[in-house]
Amino acid sequence: MQARMKNPALVLPEALQALTALWKAVEAAGVPPATLDLVNLRTSQINGCSVCVEAAFTMKKDKADPRLYAVTAWRDMPHFSEAERAALALAEAVTRVGERGDGVPDDVWAEAARHYDEKTLAALILQIALENVWNRLNTAVRQPAGTPWA
Repeated sequence: MQARMKNPALVLPEALQALTALWKAVEAAGVPPATLDLVNLRTSQINGCSVCVEAAFTMKKDKADPRLYAVTAWRDMPHFSEAERAALALAEAVTRVGERGDGVPDDVWAEAARHYDEKTLAALILQIALENVWNRLNTAVRQPAGTPWA
């Protein structure tokens, strides 16, 4: 498979700068990096973004982390904390928001709010949205996994 074009964020460098600035703001907000990694991976799996799924594994320092391999079945696996489960449920709800008529369900929101204060919840939502942006950019141009962005 060959990409249809360069990644749009590379075509418009100002866009890449904005996305990078958003990522840095999220990273500084206090959500555990491992939680962000899990949210990114799950979001990318849902969206079928092979580039981002691959990146979740190749960029991870602890490649033996069983949560990486279990995240598709996180509801039934023992490897996740309650806070991680809340973050994953929120990631799924936000990513699939178009499939529901009422947006993010109240119970999903309440569980996430139980584990994250306003600042970290804001960061988590922004990270989910940002990962969805990257997924959509990559899938739109059919960026193949295992290749550098062109």
